[in-house]
Amino acid sequence: MIELENITKSFGGVNALSGVSLSIRTGECHALMGENGAGKSTLGKVLAGIHRPDGGTIRIGGREHVFRSPRDAMLAGVGMVHQELAFCPQLSVAENLHLGRYPRRGGMLDRIAMRSHARTLLQPVGAESIDVDQPISALSTAQEQLVQIAAAVGSEADVLIFDEPTSSLAEPDAQRLFTLIDSLKAQGKTIIYVSHRMPEIFRLCDRISVLRDGKHVGTIDRAAANNDDLVKMMVGRSVETIAPKHIDQPVGQVALSVKSIARRGVFDDISFAVRAGEIVGLAGLIGSGRSEVARAIFGLDKIDAGRITLAGNSLASGDLRGAMRAGVCLVPEDRKRQGLVLMMGGQQNVSLSLLDRLRRLLWLDRRKQRLIASELFARLNVKTPSLDDPVSSLSGGNQQKVVLAKWLARRPKLLIVDEPTRGVDVGAKRAIHELLDELALSGIPILLISSELPELIALSTRVLVMRSGKMVGELPHAQATQESVLRLMTGV
Repeated sequence: MIELENITKSFGGVNALSGVSLSIRTGECHALMGENGAGKSTLGKVLAGIHRPDGGTIRIGGREHVFRSPRDAMLAGVGMVHQELAFCPQLSVAENLHLGRYPRRGGMLDRIAMRSHARTLLQPVGAESIDVDQPISALSTAQEQLVQIAAAVGSEADVLIFDEPTSSLAEPDAQRLFTLIDSLKAQGKTIIYVSHRMPEIFRLCDRISVLRDGKHVGTIDRAAANNDDLVKMMVGRSVETIAPKHIDQPVGQVALSVKSIARRGVFDDISFAVRAGEIVGLAGLIGSGRSEVARAIFGLDKIDAGRITLAGNSLASGDLRGAMRAGVCLVPEDRKRQGLVLMMGGQQNVSLSLLDRLRRLLWLDRRKQRLIASELFARLNVKTPSLDDPVSSLSGGNQQKVVLAKWLARRPKLLIVDEPTRGVDVGAKRAIHELLDELALSGIPILLISSELPELIALSTRVLVMRSGKMVGELPHAQATQESVLRLMTGV
């Protein structure tokens, strides 16, 4: 179905793709794997018409194509679900689902047909409860991901590229997506699946192609592949999962206390505590209220009832500045929209959380700014040509490390991390896990939110579970399994 021959692509002198050649069969699910920066997403965007290759040939169904725009690719039967959400935020869900293909009646936009078709598109991905008239900007990251999947599948493309589609989805939603992909394969659709998650690859894909440093390392059948071999192909070495040390250490005094907090229509009667030196996991499905509770603690959203204290001091409702002064730090789930200013350099992004401490009279202490950034970049092993290079040029894993550096610079008294390894490779994921373990060992209390249950269970001293805005259970580390957590999440 797809033949790629000697595809090359450079950005500012950096080779993103170097002579990549591979073929993908009709009706198969073909995995693309590799570290962040290996060229997976770039190759997908070349095939989807977003990037024009510097050289090479693209054939689809035996016909050679030169895509000058995503519309050209769409007309050739190629659709894509992006890792970084790509919508017009102020347009409605229905309008976004029909970008470039609005239904018309008598030369005018047929809004009734558009809304009806939008609801039909949302049903296969289990998102029929989303109001199609609300703006995309009002949705959570996970809901946006479901809408994007619905848009790609609804385009009726013959080739669908999924770039980290489950990175913000809870397990039941991910399982629904897998069933949908099985159905698409049965219809003869060709799927290109980009993911760092091994279980998904082995569940869905027929063959696996690995990229490293912009080059095609090799393609193997799923039946002949195993985790260790794939990791070695991706990074050139074996990478083992960590055994967190903080789990076996005694915890300290209560640092964060949340008592009976409520926000009308979002969550109600939420109470829990986080002690010094422990990582408390917060699990739940889309719409359970996990991220909203984190936002309330950080002062981004006001609460209607209840009390939040840190180290015995009350945090005022909706007081973001007060929460930051008290030492609350939040690594958000969407690093590109909520955690970084993409066109600014790494050291400028790090200093955003420190402007009150870097000010010298009316000026910024640039020497101190550079010193703090360079120390944190060295500690977190951020790979960047320069501290001043825009973070938009960095890989996803390095961008996530910059977000972590920004908040570590404030020396947090409470660190909230929401989806800390979303869309990062196995090497960067291990580094982030080691960092969180190290921070907990140093006595910092951490509230961890993750849709990846193995990660949440492995790192957490305790796992709290939310369902429909309520706290429905707590599991100590020894009793937390994927099955026990899923039972609480789903109510089954």
